[in-house]
Amino acid sequence: MLFHVHMRVALPGDMPAETAAELKAREKALAQALQQSGHWRHLWRIAGAYENISVFDVADNSELHELLTQLPLFPYMQIDIRPLCRHPSSIHDGDR
Repeated sequence: MLFHVHMRVALPGDMPAETAAELKAREKALAQALQQSGHWRHLWRIAGAYENISVFDVADNSELHELLTQLPLFPYMQIDIRPLCRHPSSIHDGDR
């Protein structure tokens, strides 16, 4: 199943810079691993904001929940999720 996921990150203003840097490094490593595995199909930054739009390709809602809650920045995120389905006018066979 494909999911459109909009993530907004809001780190506490009083979080030490070292803690924030460590969280961001762990987040990047996991995000890249999930992209390499094919679960995190697309990752797009929202210009001018600490937000992204992503497309996840997972088996079901439970797998998406499991992946998102593993993200180091998850406790600091507001996440909006929309399930996606193939559009009948799409020319891409790989869409599902």
